[in-house]
Formats: sequence, C-alpha cells, structure tokens
Amino acid sequence: MAHQVVELRIHGVSGASAEALLDHPVVIRVAGDDNAGFYRPRPGFGISDRPQTLRVEAYRWGALTAGKAVRTVSLLFLLPFMLVNLAVWTRPATGGAGGLIGPLCRLLAATLTAAYVLSILGVTVDIVGWQCVPYQPCLTGRGYLSWLGDLPLGPRLALLALVPIAALRLLWWLGERSARAFEAFPAARRQDRTQGGEDRVDAPGFWNDALVVQRLRVIHVAVGLGVLDASLLFALVHVHPTPVGYLLLGATWLLLAACVVLLTQPARSASSGPGRGPVDLRGIRPLRTAALALTVLALAYSTLTLEPEPPHGQLPGYEGAVAGLLAVQAVLLIALVGAVWHQRRRSRTTGASWLGGFASPVLAGAAVAAAYGFAAALVYRVADLLDRGDIPNPARPDRPDAPPLEPPVSYRWAALAGLATILVVAATVLWRIAVTRRRRRQLAEKIVRQDFPDPPSEALPRRDAVREIIARAAIGEHLGPVFTVFLILSLLGITTVALDLIGIGPSQLSTRLAGTDGQATTNLALATDVGMYVIGLAALGIVVLALFSYRSDETRRTVAVVWDLGTFWPRTVHPFAPPCYAERAVPELAKRVTGLTAHGGVILSGHSHGSVLATATLLQLPPEVLPRVALLTHGSPLHRVYARVCPAFFGDPTLYEAGERIGWRWVNLWRDTDSVGGPLFSAHQPGQPPGVSGPAGTVDRRLRDPRGITVPPDDTVPPPINRHWPYHTDEAYEAAVRELVGRLGAPSGPGSAPAAASGG
Repeated sequence: MAHQVVELRIHGVSGASAEALLDHPVVIRVAGDDNAGFYRPRPGFGISDRPQTLRVEAYRWGALTAGKAVRTVSLLFLLPFMLVNLAVWTRPATGGAGGLIGPLCRLLAATLTAAYVLSILGVTVDIVGWQCVPYQPCLTGRGYLSWLGDLPLGPRLALLALVPIAALRLLWWLGERSARAFEAFPAARRQDRTQGGEDRVDAPGFWNDALVVQRLRVIHVAVGLGVLDASLLFALVHVHPTPVGYLLLGATWLLLAACVVLLTQPARSASSGPGRGPVDLRGIRPLRTAALALTVLALAYSTLTLEPEPPHGQLPGYEGAVAGLLAVQAVLLIALVGAVWHQRRRSRTTGASWLGGFASPVLAGAAVAAAYGFAAALVYRVADLLDRGDIPNPARPDRPDAPPLEPPVSYRWAALAGLATILVVAATVLWRIAVTRRRRRQLAEKIVRQDFPDPPSEALPRRDAVREIIARAAIGEHLGPVFTVFLILSLLGITTVALDLIGIGPSQLSTRLAGTDGQATTNLALATDVGMYVIGLAALGIVVLALFSYRSDETRRTVAVVWDLGTFWPRTVHPFAPPCYAERAVPELAKRVTGLTAHGGVILSGHSHGSVLATATLLQLPPEVLPRVALLTHGSPLHRVYARVCPAFFGDPTLYEAGERIGWRWVNLWRDTDSVGGPLFSAHQPGQPPGVSGPAGTVDRRLRDPRGITVPPDDTVPPPINRHWPYHTDEAYEAAVRELVGRLGAPSGPGSAPAAASGG
C-alpha cells in the first residue's frame, strides 16, 4: 500500500457538521458512531484535486455535548459541582503533586453535596413538615398539603425525608445519563495502571477515571444520606430524647467522619499490588452498606417515636447546620487560598498564569456562591409561596394571619452577598472595559496601519471597523482584576457566616452596629429580597436557555461553549459534575491516529478547543507513533486560556514537551481579530524575528484578517472578516498542510497541494 498522509480535522466547542469540516457536500462515517465519529468525503461525489496519497478526515465529537436541552437544564443543578471540579485542574504549576489542593477541593465538593441535601431538606422537612403543616392558616385551601396534617410528626418527617433522597438520586441520574455514551472509553493495556494520574496530562490512564468516579459517588451519596440522617435524628432527639436516637445520631457522625477521612486520601494508589489497583476501592463497599443501613434505621426510628407537643419555630438544629456548613466552607476556602499561595511561591511559571495560579480558589468560591445562591432562592421562594406572598424577613410587620415560616438567617446573608457581588463585579467589568478602551484602540490602530497602509478614503470606514474588532478581541486580556475582585468578595461574603452562628442577619447587624432606624432596616431587608429575585431569575434564565436551545442554533452554540469548556476535565473531585467527554474523545483519537500511522503519516488539525483535544491526544500517543505525526492548530486557546488557567497541565513546559515529541512539526495559525485563539510561543509579525529562540519560534504564523479592506476588481464586497472561524479555507492553512506533508516525508509535488474546498 502506498504511503498516505491523513489530515485529521477536529472541530472546537459548539460543534460543527462533518460537511462543514470537510468542505464537501456528501460524507460518510468510516469509524465511530453517532455520538462521535470519523468522516471522510464520499468517493465519487464532488471534485477533488488531491492525490490518493493525501486524504482528509474529520472527527466530529460535538454530539457528545452540544444541543441537548437536558444537558442545559443540568447546568441549573450541576453548575456548582462543575465549578468545584474545575478548581483542582487550575492549580499552579510546581512540577510535582498538587499537595493539599486536591484534598481541599474534594472536601469542598463534599460540602456542596451536603448543602444541596440541606436545601431540599429545608424545603420539605423544615418549611413544609415542621413549620407549615402544624400551622392551620398555612394549610387553608391547600389540599395537596392538608393530608400531611393527619400524619403524626415522626411519620410525616420520615415521608418528607424521602424527597431529599430522591433529589440525591436525581443528581446521580443527571451525572450518569450522558456518561454511558462517552465516558470511560476502553483504555489500552498500557493505560490500565497509572501513578500520579492527577499530576500529568500525559500519564497513561489520565483520561480513564471511571473507577475514580465510582469511588467518589459512593462517598458523596454517603455524605448526602449522612447529612439527612443527622438532621432528622437531631430534631427528633431534641423533642423526644431516647438512647436509641442518640446511638443512631452518634453512628451517623462516625459515618460522616469516615467520609472525610476517605476524601483526604488520593483516589489513585501510588502502587499496585494484591488488592490494590490504580484506584483504591477499599472501604467503599462497607461505607455504602453503612450509609444505606443508617438511613433505613433513621427513617424507621422516625416512624416509631412518640409525638410530643406540636412543633413551633424552625426545625431544631437546621439553622445551625446551614451556618456550620458555611463556616466549614469558609475555613476550607481560606485554607485553599493558603495552599495555592504556597504552591505559587514554588512555581517558576506563575508569571504567565492567570491570577498567578489563583483560579482554583476563584472557581471554588464561585461554586460555593452558586450553590448557596440557588439554595437560598429555592428555600425562600417556597416559603414565599406558603406564606401567601409575604417574603420572610425580619422587617416584615407582624400579622396574625401570617404563618411563622423562618428560613435560616444564612440564606439572607447569601442573598445580600450575592446581590452585592453581582453589582460590584458588573461595575468592575464595565470599569475595565472603559479604562482599557484607549490602550486597546491604540494597539489595534498600530496593527491596522501595518496591515493596510495608505488606504483609499472610501476604505477608511472598513479599516475603522477592523480596528474596533481587534480592540474588542483583546478585552479578555484585561479582565484579570475582575476575578481578583470576585475572589475577595466571595471570601468576605462566606466568612460573614460567623455572624449567623450567633443568629445575626443583615438587618439585625445594621440595627446593632450602625444604629440604623426602622426604615434603614426595612431597606436592607428589601435588598435581600431583591437578591433573592436576582438569583431566582438567574436560575430561571438557565431553564429558558434550555428551551431556546431546541429552536435557536446560536443559543445552542452559546450554551455548548460553556458546557464543553466545563466538562473537558475528568471528574476527580465531584462525581455529580457533568461527565467528561474527553474521556472518550482523547483515547478514541489516540487509537485512530495509531491505526492510521500504520499506513503513513497523520496531521492532527485542531481548531479552537479541538487544538486542546489534539494536543492531549498527542501526549497520549506511544513513542513509536510520534515520528509519523504532525500538529496543525488554528484559532487555538492553548496559551491564551489553558496555559494561564491550567498552568500545571497545559503550561509552557507542556507545550514545549509536545513540540519536542513530534520534532517540532507544528504550525499554529492565529489572527488579531480572533478573541479566542492566539499565538502559542511568539506573537511576532510576518517578516519579523520570533520572540523566542529555537524551533518554537517557527510555530506561530499570524494571518492578516481581513485579507483586504477594499473591494477586489472581481468581487462586489470587501473580503470578509473571519475572526475565529473558518481557518481551513485560508490559503495559509493550505500552505501549512503542504509544509507539514513534506516534513512528514510523504510524497509531495506540484499535484500534492490540497485544495481549499476539496476532499478525496
């Protein structure tokens, strides 16, 4: 068989059709399935001037993630879990293990599961079962609740406790549903064992974490059930103490302590041996059995206890549980900041990383804020519904017909802190855009003057439009202070939970410390109510996005961008985060490339996020395959985003190592108008010397965009401004393919140059 070269194109986030990737109207799938497949132009259809030894192929993986409404709705439930899962992958680069960052992120993830269960429990067991049902005005005209009043206290609480259990099962289902299609792609034999799998993206088995997820899932279910059992038993023991109740409550605390111990240990074993594999599953089965048994016993105990006097006020212990959990999260976040600071001092590459490696606590803080924002909105909206429109707050006038529904004070803090954070961060974004506008325009003016010197007067508006696009494309480079402000506000907001531990909310604080009058207290209470509405509207907006994703391609692509970027990394922190599509895509690409290199060379051509998949695939290839592989990236966020946000995994050392593995057969195309992609090693202009020495300086190739600002003689409009897409229709792209074909040693001559819109 003749030596062949296959140009394997990989699209970016939001997906692309195989026809668009291949510039061919009729394609066929040659490998894979409907979720992720490899496509080639159908032989005999269309015109191609490519020789038989130069093929084009496309890997379409967008169906793994994009466009499903259920995945969009999942963002409402899984967003905090996705953010905390990302936090561990954004730690500073130190050349070693992650230290305390991994255990701290896993413990924070467990507190989010506990917060989720507490919020559902607060609605069902506290607001409905404990506060509303015994209060007759709350049941008037509500047949769907009045039947609960016929049940004794214990059985009523046990029945309502089934709702948090069902909600926990919902998380399991949402996280598992898509995993069947693309997670845990069968690994090669060399991928079955790994050491330090959380430390290097090229480690064998890095993208095969099904057992890690299985281990974490059991622990988090035990945490959720343990929090439910402890809350239920504490309330029952408070009103009717018995030795059996205290015994079950003590066993529940031991269960939670065991979960903490397991979460502080790395999921992967450092060595393999009898009874020890790449993932340590010891103790998981007993933990699962104990969690289920304790939950059954707690529910049974609830149904058997005698009912004392009718309950009043909040569910005993619930206020303290919410406040205590927030206090634990504040301590963990502060510890995470300290751990990141310590590793940042050891890192020699933090200067190029985003926030110096502080993306981990920023994402963790965002996860906690999102979790409590949604929880506060849920609990307060239900309480608002049941008290017939009177939003519970300390400034509400006493009314004899208003039921005494009292959500935890910490939720009022969450609403007020969320509103303040949104306003301050939004103001900071606008401030950064305003103060950097002049500088961005000056840099953009310099670029357009170099690209389009001495334009005719009729082309000046077009040149000004190009300048504005270049200036807007650089906004992301100047938003670092926004995330610093968010981190500070998040830490301040979460640490104010200390006030809630002594029962002081925003209104009481203003009265005691600031000496405000009743009107100021009322205004502050109204501000917390506005915060509730803002958080609720944000949650509603996600649901609306899910509905519009069915009808609007643009909305579907926007949602897909967020989803694809958030689900790239394996779930080594939170098992209920959205499944990792790269666990199928990267091993599948590696297997396909390995098979194709048996007949010749392969050019991995990755656009946008596809370049990240291509690089991750390259790092997973066996050494004997690498001499027959080249890399072509275009519109790539590898340095602009990933090297800064994830310096430990895609920092400059990793990029240099990837280049060395393939002998620097690497070309990267970028444009100044592209707001996503950029140079990887050197941002030099054509004809100028590169900014770095050695072969890395030859990788980056800047493309002028647009090609011109005047109307060509044979056209009716000026050349388009392509920005981020497409790249593969540019002449420079075809020249790069031709160059890499020659460097792979494949036959190339006058007839070997690929056409812009062809496929063979």
